[in-house]
Amino acid sequence: MTEVQLQEFKLEPNSELRFEVESKNEKVVLEVKSGYAELFGTELVKGKPYEFHTGAKVAVFTWHGCIVELRGRTEVIYLNVHAALEQQRVAAEQENTRGPVTMIVGPGDVGKSTLTRLLLNYAVRMGRRPIYVDLDVGQGHISVPGTIGALLVERPASIEEGFSQQAPLVYHFGHKSPEENIELYNTIVSRLAEVIAERCENNKKASTSGVIINTCGWIKGAGYKVLTHAAQAFEVDVILVLDNERLYNELKRDMPKFVKVVYLPKSGGVAERSPAQRAEGRDARIREYFYGRRTPYYPHSFDVKYSDLKIYKVGAPSLPDSCMPLGMRAEEALTKLVGVSPGPALQHRLLAVSFAAEPDDQVPHCNLAGFVCVTAVDPERQTMTILSPQPRPLPTTVLLLSELQYMDNH
Repeated sequence: MTEVQLQEFKLEPNSELRFEVESKNEKVVLEVKSGYAELFGTELVKGKPYEFHTGAKVAVFTWHGCIVELRGRTEVIYLNVHAALEQQRVAAEQENTRGPVTMIVGPGDVGKSTLTRLLLNYAVRMGRRPIYVDLDVGQGHISVPGTIGALLVERPASIEEGFSQQAPLVYHFGHKSPEENIELYNTIVSRLAEVIAERCENNKKASTSGVIINTCGWIKGAGYKVLTHAAQAFEVDVILVLDNERLYNELKRDMPKFVKVVYLPKSGGVAERSPAQRAEGRDARIREYFYGRRTPYYPHSFDVKYSDLKIYKVGAPSLPDSCMPLGMRAEEALTKLVGVSPGPALQHRLLAVSFAAEPDDQVPHCNLAGFVCVTAVDPERQTMTILSPQPRPLPTTVLLLSELQYMDNH
């Protein structure tokens, strides 16, 4: 018989103990020994044993602090981080300064997105309005993959739908990894950081609530430089490093002294995803953009003439400096607009609809109105069939080509 595990946890005020019952035919008994605690808003009776069975995911929250005892085998995910961030928010309110800007980093599949969501939910439950920033172009939690974005979180994420998507700020990148065009990636990260800083100046509630930033899992070599660039652009105060001591030590060494770098183990319930599962995840995000998840959307499909389209991609292939026009550096070519001719090569491609009216150098700095997908191309009639969230006509703006593809099977 396996020995029953007995664990006691002392929870600070405004903190949460999370655990999962992972093993088959397993039960875990929870008891509040002292203080007050609640489960999903319901107060737990002191001294009363509560049983949880296989598959249960439990979050015990305390406003005032408590001691709880767990009996049985559990996966404990223990977060005192929220309490520390909340103290910084309280100080920011009192001193009329900016709340904590927190960046979550680590390799792929260690639970960065999960921790981001948790910390945002906690903050909102405390009456905060934090800004959620997603720099992970591989998954695209705020919009679609191939973009970075930000949104003001005003209520906790629902289990099914995630956070409310009211008016997110979204910038076009067009690739699944920053390494495809680091110059462009850093440019749009800096731009997003600037816009958020401006918005915080005009919204005290958002400013004191702070920012929580999710990042890509690319952390070595140039990927590390991309992370440190983002940390500087957003002027982060706190970096949470999940499950990678080397990255923790490098950031501790390279970040200014006022940046608090914290090491956290990865959460117990995280599974590694294969490249195929990642691709499926991307497809699901794009499908959800057009068709919705629980609430069905009804996108429109219509034909557009080649001649009515202004399609560009950002970034010319890099040439050696000797081949560049006089006075232009190779890096500049990576954020330049290049015209794209409509044709069969665009089938299944996503196109970003930019708010930019003119095709000029400012296009990468403009946020996006949305996305369309090319579902069919007819070279004879010189038309393309477009899947769009809005009815025709397409807005007369710049369309930006993404390398991401989506096969519409609806």
